[in-house]
Amino acid sequence: MTTAPAPLPPGLAETLLELQEQSPLLVALFDARDVLCHANTAFREAYCVEPDGLLTWADMMRDNHAQGHGALIETSDIDTWLASVSSRRGKLPYRAFEVDLCDGRWLWVTETTQAQGWMLLVASDITSLRQDNRSLRLAHVRALAAAHTDPLTGLSNRRHCMQMLQDVLVRSETWPLCVAALDLDGFKSINDRFGHGSGDQVLCDFARQLQASIRREDGCARIGGEEFLLILPATAAPQAEAIMNRLLERVRKARPLAEHGELSYTCSVGLAQAIWGESATSLLARADAALYQAKAAGRDRICLAD
Repeated sequence: MTTAPAPLPPGLAETLLELQEQSPLLVALFDARDVLCHANTAFREAYCVEPDGLLTWADMMRDNHAQGHGALIETSDIDTWLASVSSRRGKLPYRAFEVDLCDGRWLWVTETTQAQGWMLLVASDITSLRQDNRSLRLAHVRALAAAHTDPLTGLSNRRHCMQMLQDVLVRSETWPLCVAALDLDGFKSINDRFGHGSGDQVLCDFARQLQASIRREDGCARIGGEEFLLILPATAAPQAEAIMNRLLERVRKARPLAEHGELSYTCSVGLAQAIWGESATSLLARADAALYQAKAAGRDRICLAD
């Protein structure tokens, strides 16, 4: 039997808010849609933002990159950078990492994520600490991120995706759980008609459509060629099917090649809901079998695994 938490003493919530507002720690709260809902003075000044109920983390990073303030983002391709960071953001209940700011400060950042999707970010300025071997640590972090990332799309690669899947399969709070195997229809003909460079653009466009259709906690990976995989925690088959239908509609409307505005494309989806105790290999095999059924039935559709 669980007991309800005791009510907060009168005025305690206001005191906590006042203290965090005065604290040199950077404090921010994001909702399940990754919208910045609250930020104290230290965070607002560091990242040059004002919460307005609409600003997402991705919008904040895009602005920081474009304006050269806030987070130090060393990339010429912000979309691929966002895809790469999103492959790690919000996937675990707790995460800690280092961040550099454009003003030269060095932060230690922690992210604590509720099962309902709320994320608390707390960061402390560690610039004054000894930085012995920091370059080696940064090199290690970047190498680890690269080992988990598909270099073309910025999504997770197969190795990282399998790690995520094995992790969520044993966490009860992520159930029910679905996975979706996705494959672009007729992709070889795009390469043959327009060249591999244009094919790469289509793959990157699909990766962006994929990320725009899912939640922060969902895993998203390119597992080879034109094949992709989604991990949908806390999602039963009917909800997962609705998410995939919205994705298919987005993809049908996409026009990924500016120089060939007539080109459109589609994808097929095999969807499987996990069974408790099932291995990652078995679950993926069922999703793959459903994908083959979708292809055989005419493509541009979703098939559910048995």
